[in-house]
Amino acid sequence: MTASIITIGDEILIGQIVDTNSSYIAKALDKIGIETVEMLSISDKEEHILSTFKNLQNKVDVIVITGGLGPTKDDITKKTFCTYFDDTLINDAAVLSHVTELIEGIYKRPISQINKDQALVPSKAKVLFNKVGTAPGMWMEKENTIFISLPGVPYEMKYLVDEEIIPSLVQKFERPYILHKTMMTYGKGESLLAEEIEDWENNLPLFIKLAYLPSPGRVRLRLTARGKDEQALKDAIQIEVEKLQKLIPNDIVGFDDDEPIERIIGNLLKERNLTLSAAESCTGGKIAQLITSIPGASNYFKGSMVTYATEAKINLLDISEDLIEKYSVVSKEIVQEMALSVQRILKTDYAIATTGNAGPSKGESDVEIGTVFISVVTPKQVIIEEFNFGQPREKVIDRSVNKALEILYKEILKN
Repeated sequence: MTASIITIGDEILIGQIVDTNSSYIAKALDKIGIETVEMLSISDKEEHILSTFKNLQNKVDVIVITGGLGPTKDDITKKTFCTYFDDTLINDAAVLSHVTELIEGIYKRPISQINKDQALVPSKAKVLFNKVGTAPGMWMEKENTIFISLPGVPYEMKYLVDEEIIPSLVQKFERPYILHKTMMTYGKGESLLAEEIEDWENNLPLFIKLAYLPSPGRVRLRLTARGKDEQALKDAIQIEVEKLQKLIPNDIVGFDDDEPIERIIGNLLKERNLTLSAAESCTGGKIAQLITSIPGASNYFKGSMVTYATEAKINLLDISEDLIEKYSVVSKEIVQEMALSVQRILKTDYAIATTGNAGPSKGESDVEIGTVFISVVTPKQVIIEEFNFGQPREKVIDRSVNKALEILYKEILKN
């Protein structure tokens, strides 16, 4: 089965808001074996909506539309549905009762005609009752395609997807299974990984596909299997994962999107009753932000010092002015002192530090733009590594954060 997702609204096309609805809907459909083949954003003009409906009719099994169901004049989806399905709007008593209770009972204000018009729906539509908002969803069918219209407000859309759409599609259709397994790798780029696992990839079963999902410092390898036998798919994926683990055992640090390296590091520190601190310069607190994004991080992460300016390194980390004058703030000597100082001050087992020149200008150091020094202090030793991550600035910072966490992860495993 296939689906197309359409978002309606000029606010998306001009970049005023970011479309997150399509991602949520696609994930929900994927979990029940419906493949999304395209996502479209179109203007809220009737002719554009109608032409899109016509182009997609019978090409996909399901079309999910979000947006254009509000109470104002620019919300025209319901009227456009009537045009496309040769239908008229009628008043839905259940929706009107809900809207009235919401406006007058909860919001404590008189209901207006605009609010009442929210209860108008095409007469041929199956109404999808929206308990968390005023705009109902609509389900209409034409020839071989189902058209589903949802409000654009994210929490209302999510409610209808989870409570109405997915259960109805599961009941209506027999679908194949689509299973994913994602492996998180650190330390190697996409092209190098591809070379190392080329033979393995070439010999994957035909029903299993591999996708490379790169980002600075990390690459996710996602296996996708499609078929009618769920257990057979699970077994086949597991066999391929075990083969890959033998090929690149030092590169895979975890599995699936809910297991990023900061979570893995946190689990290791917790299991071993160890603590961590950080002193950041060029990364500006991003390492601390990632570490503390994991619930329970206070059990092992004691804090971070963002010593961005030279005087902060001197005043907060007690680094010698003479040392800075001799080696400059972007150097292996200074990053080592930063890591040792924050470890001492916060009394932790491990400490991590970064200093670098992220660009676009050189700032307080003459080192080449893109140069970054990273230090990790363990209970046994001090590790210092130098990198040049090039440009632009955002790339330098992101790669610095990921590389720092990678080094920390590998050192924790060693100890």
